[in-house]
Amino acid sequence: MNKQFGALAFFLAIPLLGAAVWAAPATAATDVSPTPPMGWNDWAHYQCDYTAQTVLANAKALVASGLAKRGYDRVTVDDCWMGRKRDAQGNLTVNPKRFPQGIGPVIAAIHRMGLKFGIYEDAGSLTCGGYAGSGAAKPGAPDHFDRDMRQFAQWGVDYVKLDGCNVQSAHGASMEATYRKAYAAASAAIKASGKAMIFVESAPAYFQGQPSWYDVLGWVGAYGQLWREGSDIATFNKAHPDAPRFRSVMWNYVYNRPLGRYQKPGNWNDPDFIIGGDPGMSLAETRSQMALWAMMSAPLVLSVDVPKLSPAAIKVIGNKDVIAVDQDRLGRMATLLQRDASRDVLRKKLADGGYAVAVFNHSYAPIKVDLSTTALGFADTPACTMDTRNLWTQHAGRHAKALQAQVVPGDTAIWQVTPSAACGTARRMGAVVMTVSGSRDIAGHGRCLSDAGYVRSCRGDETESWTLGANGALQAQGKCLALVDGAPKMAACDDKPDQHWVYHQDGSLVNAADQLCLSTNKRFAHSAWMPLQMRACGHHEATQIWSLPDGHAMLR
Repeated sequence: MNKQFGALAFFLAIPLLGAAVWAAPATAATDVSPTPPMGWNDWAHYQCDYTAQTVLANAKALVASGLAKRGYDRVTVDDCWMGRKRDAQGNLTVNPKRFPQGIGPVIAAIHRMGLKFGIYEDAGSLTCGGYAGSGAAKPGAPDHFDRDMRQFAQWGVDYVKLDGCNVQSAHGASMEATYRKAYAAASAAIKASGKAMIFVESAPAYFQGQPSWYDVLGWVGAYGQLWREGSDIATFNKAHPDAPRFRSVMWNYVYNRPLGRYQKPGNWNDPDFIIGGDPGMSLAETRSQMALWAMMSAPLVLSVDVPKLSPAAIKVIGNKDVIAVDQDRLGRMATLLQRDASRDVLRKKLADGGYAVAVFNHSYAPIKVDLSTTALGFADTPACTMDTRNLWTQHAGRHAKALQAQVVPGDTAIWQVTPSAACGTARRMGAVVMTVSGSRDIAGHGRCLSDAGYVRSCRGDETESWTLGANGALQAQGKCLALVDGAPKMAACDDKPDQHWVYHQDGSLVNAADQLCLSTNKRFAHSAWMPLQMRACGHHEATQIWSLPDGHAMLR
């Protein structure tokens, strides 16, 4: 989604009554994108101000800098590459000002460099920039998905990003159903084209902040390999080249982090482009974006002026160990161990049995990190130690009892951790976070469940440290969350049904005894603390959406 057209997109995304149910094909094969895609896209730096020379210069810089060898091997053009109208046969045309020799020679040149080529289109009648879209001109009219995907396949396209501006909904049909029909048609057209192309869906971004957002997140994985869930990352502004951009990075991290329950190998949540190293981003902020995106197993798609990246920025963006955390074949999103006013502590399980741990300093002052093996979820025994490696400094430790560092504001420390056999398997533990709509910052958007019986701004103390037990038990400080006289309260753990919680992909947490949803009281929705109650489960009700540590293991 292109930010300057967001108001129109919001208007078009207002849900209507009468949603239809569309049959979904089998989930996209993991072999199309077994790890998060990596590459480059023009949008966040150039928007529509680019030409064939711009694209080729960035492709050459990927190769010359060594970034292509590190995995950044897809070069994608965004909006404005096409003409505003189709030709007499109904085919897409190429904008002659941007591609005077056509787009074919550019694609061929990129392939000769050993890179892959990606392209942009829109599920609506027009792209966000007003160019020819693949969708129907009006409800009931024919679309162009089959024609366009065949054309892309003939050109040798490897990657298709489908935006969602100007989608036309028939009378009585909901926008959610209309988007689903369009993206299903595009997915089928890609399969029918005969060429394996990664399919990037922007559909969820048009429903962010609405209950139907979770409906869309529930079906996009059946049609494509990755999807944009929300707000665009901040774009480069030539008129104000040094304008800070990290706030948008933090916001995209905030809304993406709780969505690990929708992700698995072959299906990736996409919090948008990597803008680290570009103007408006410090080196510390560049490290943070890379580390946080890696911990979330997010696509690493640069949208920067690659030829002008500094050697220091290239070293961060090309850090092979951080990239390896992102590309780990388990494809897990990190769980949030702790959050307070200064920091987020994240832990990610890796395929080799080890873990990645990151500490993000989102405050305005330096912080001191001292995380024991117990704080990371390992056995509380003197024999439990860790082999550690700081992925930025490459400093290695043997038989360590804690991770220690000084982290400056806006920076993120990241380690690879290999626990000793005495540590056992890390507990499924961390913060239980409720997503609060309407707030665009870390403190407001995610609030933590306390064992005192309410949700509050996260403090990162032991009252917010939950362990997921057998049968969906939620345990904190030796007691379990249970139904006591019909209300959610802490009680001695006894493994009875009233202490069993069932977690669903939409984020609802249902008690096995009364089949009601763990909720906060609506009357306190904007209070500093929100008391708990049990209520009938609504349709993706904001006061019933929870993010659990390692929640994928509890999904039903």
